[in-house]
Amino acid sequence: MKADFYSLSRRELSAALENAGFEKFRAGQVFDAVYKNKIFSPRNFPSIPEKLKLWLEQNCEFSAGRLVVGKGASDDTKKFLFELNDGKFVECVLLEAPDDGGGVRKTLCVSTQVGCACGCRFCASGKNGFFRNLTSGEIVAQFLPFVKEERRGSKKARVFSFENVVVMGMGEPLMNTDNLLAALDVLNSPEKFAFGARRITVSTCGIADSIERIAKADFPYRLAISLHGATNETRSRIMPINAKFPLERLVAAAEAFAASNGRMITLEYILIKGVNDSPSDARELAKIAGRIGAHVNLIPYNPVEGLPWERSPARRRADFAEVLKRERVSFTLRREKGSEIDAACGQLALRTSAYNSDSSIGAP
Repeated sequence: MKADFYSLSRRELSAALENAGFEKFRAGQVFDAVYKNKIFSPRNFPSIPEKLKLWLEQNCEFSAGRLVVGKGASDDTKKFLFELNDGKFVECVLLEAPDDGGGVRKTLCVSTQVGCACGCRFCASGKNGFFRNLTSGEIVAQFLPFVKEERRGSKKARVFSFENVVVMGMGEPLMNTDNLLAALDVLNSPEKFAFGARRITVSTCGIADSIERIAKADFPYRLAISLHGATNETRSRIMPINAKFPLERLVAAAEAFAASNGRMITLEYILIKGVNDSPSDARELAKIAGRIGAHVNLIPYNPVEGLPWERSPARRRADFAEVLKRERVSFTLRREKGSEIDAACGQLALRTSAYNSDSSIGAP
């Protein structure tokens, strides 16, 4: 079985090469080819002997999945389909939005599981059930097409096609914590891609015991909690995970994380008509946000085919936000993105046939 190349440290690769009869310094050349020059096939590594290229191809996995095709929306959102080596599929999304400086902020949203076991009743990802966790290499594979090398004048430069990463695609990240952390280390490690931890956000539907675990670990990333209900009654109606981790436990875990991590948590809150969008819901949400010191991200619900939920009307969303404003809660009322290609929050699903359309695009 091939080793996942991206999980190897430079020292581990050096030892493996030495054991195979190669010079130890070749590990540095391989790392430079991958992490500096953005070359992901040993066949194309420069200054590497053919014998070593062949050994790397036979013993290391450099591509645990491949980008098959993508779809573009009129709002510059792009959704991409990845085929994994066992024939399963996952999706990731590249979102573009204006930033505070007048430019464009690009955010890559990646998946951690094939399907999802949490069964949130407003979400498409779990409609077909849970298949399996992604390996760390399969999570990393979703980044690779968006990491390139460009020549700028006489110099080569590392270029990411994104400024931020959010782990809120298909699946529940904190039900695949070990592989998630290994993949994020590849992105963040100074000897690998050196992508800033503060630009990486992990989103969970509220796996309290995993939040407690990462609160005690070296977890330099930002955390977002998909709350979507500010009382146990409301949350249990739309999120079955609340039966195992009710709000009392979840909020306590979030407090512990905020105290140890030192960064503001984001509470994701999808506004669903007649379910969680009343002024009393807003007041309860304000209490939770105040207790944790969290920022609230209000999201218009994006309808999913076959589900009964509707988007909260614009006036009701504005009234909800006004309550948070009066309670002095930090919040953002998000504009919907990607809904026309089913790339918005809660819309990712295993429907490969959806890519067979005139809006398909190639790799970035």
